[in-house]
Parts: sequence; C-alpha cells; structure tokens
Amino acid sequence: MNRIAEITASLPSAPAAFLAWLEFQKGASEATVEAYALDILEFETYLRGMGATLERPSEITRQMVQGFSASLFRSGMARSSMARKLSALRSLFRHLLRLHKIEADPCAGVRNPKQDQRHPAMLNVDQTFALLAPERKVGNISSGETSADDIFLLRDMALLELLYGSGLRISEALGLNVGDLRPESGHVRVMGKGSKERVVPLSDTCIAALARYLAVRADIPPVHGERAVFLGRRGKRLDRRQAARILEERAQEAGIPQHVSPHDLRHSFATHLLEGGADLRAVQELLGHSRISTTQRYTHLNLDALSRIYDSAHPLAGAGKKKD
Repeated sequence: MNRIAEITASLPSAPAAFLAWLEFQKGASEATVEAYALDILEFETYLRGMGATLERPSEITRQMVQGFSASLFRSGMARSSMARKLSALRSLFRHLLRLHKIEADPCAGVRNPKQDQRHPAMLNVDQTFALLAPERKVGNISSGETSADDIFLLRDMALLELLYGSGLRISEALGLNVGDLRPESGHVRVMGKGSKERVVPLSDTCIAALARYLAVRADIPPVHGERAVFLGRRGKRLDRRQAARILEERAQEAGIPQHVSPHDLRHSFATHLLEGGADLRAVQELLGHSRISTTQRYTHLNLDALSRIYDSAHPLAGAGKKKD
C-alpha cells in the first residue's frame, strides 16, 4: 500500500473519492495529492473531536472551518502552512458542491491568515561555486574503474547541477526518466506543476555532469523496470527526503554554514539570473511559473528595481516622461 492509499484508507468516502478524482482525472502530482490527503485527514481528526465527520459533509459548517483555522493558529503553525490547509479544504468542498453533495460551501467567507512577507533562502555566488566545484569534487575520478562512492558522487553532482543550472523543482528533477535526457541536445523536457511540460536549457557544466553520471549509472543495479535517472543505493528512484539529505551533506562539505534545501538552489538560480541582467519574463518561463508575481517572490528585487526593468524594456515606458 502506497502512502496516499494508506492515508485515504483513514478517510471517509467523500474525501477519499475527491482525492481519487484529483489524482486520476485532474492529473495532480503525487506530492500534491499526498499533501491534500494529509491536510484533509487533519481536518477530519479535528471534526471527530467535535462529534462531526466528513462522512456527513452537509453537516460541516463555516464555524467548524473557522474553529479548525483557529486551532492551527494556536498551535503556532506557520501562516503559509495554514493557508495551504485551508486551500485543500476549499478544493474539497468546491468539488462536493459541484456534485451536489452539499448545498453550501462551509469555506465561503473564511479568509486566509495574513502572510508574512519573507523571501526564500538563497546561496550567494561564492557559496554556489563552492557547492558545485567540479574540479574539486570529480576531477580525481579516473576514467577506469569507478568505485561505488565515485558513482554516487557523480550522481549527486549531476543532480545539483540540474537543480541550480536549470532551476528545476526537486520533483521535476527526480521525476526524470533516462529516456527524457539527452544532454548533447543542450536541453531537457520536464513535467511541471499541473502536468505542464516545458523545455529547459542545460548549462555546459550541467551537460558535462549529466554525461559523466549517465556513463556510470548502469553500475547502480536498478530494481526491475526502474527508469529513473537518479537512483538510490538500492536501485530505486531517489526520493525527496534522500535528495534533501544529499544536498545538506554536500553543503556541509563545501563549508556552507546554513541549511540548504533543493528549493534554495532553484531560488538562487532565479536571483542570480536577474542580478546578472536577465529579463524577468524569461526567468518566469524558465521556472515554469504561470504568474509573474510568483517569479517576483523568488527574487530580492524591490518595486524600484522592477520599475527600472520596465522602463528599460518597454518601448512606451518613457513616452510620457519629461525630456531634459
């Protein structure tokens, strides 16, 4: 039984059917479905403590949803996590409303908590070079027999180059199969959020790192039928937890004092491009964002900096300004 099935087995039929619809008809990613399942299960646990249940969704009231939100706040939960849980409930009840399982949406009028204005963490350029440092990390690996440690070092460097060099989400990188990668082409096709495919260019160092790893990937005995590019030591597709641990270990080796997550590399990719003069819309396309406001959140640019980009790029931006 996989993780989603395990969680769903603890839920009443109405939310279980919603999760199946989300996964198989909407095509949501496994990570998204699992997150929704956990959030809905937490709400169901709260309801049971009040003598209610999602088995009878028509009995759920706005006061119950507000009470759940208040309990999350009292627990000290981050506001972004509270907002995500409320979003999962809104999706569930909108679905039930469309199916006429309920007559009114109990989430209507329930607001998200005001969000803290925080920027994601990032590495500076020197830290990034120290983390990747190909000449230090892979320069001594001979072209002859390669040890198991060398193979996994090559794997780790290929993964880190892909996360930083192309700004991929960790789910996109780990979801790649061998047939998806042709480093010599200079780009890779990835499946992003909402099952949206996009083509992302590869840096020269990333092409080299991927080629070196793919040349020895066959030395990791994969489980039967496993097509994943990035394999763990047991031959299965590398998971998010393993990837996070790999990055943390490599960051410590590079002498980086702060915690580094895969998302930090994606954010660093975007910020370094913008600091180097890249167009904001181009970075939005590379990251696979549907809204430019999301891309802006990945940067440390203020409104003045955005205005300068606009003024320098838009043909009519300065038309109404006084000429000296």
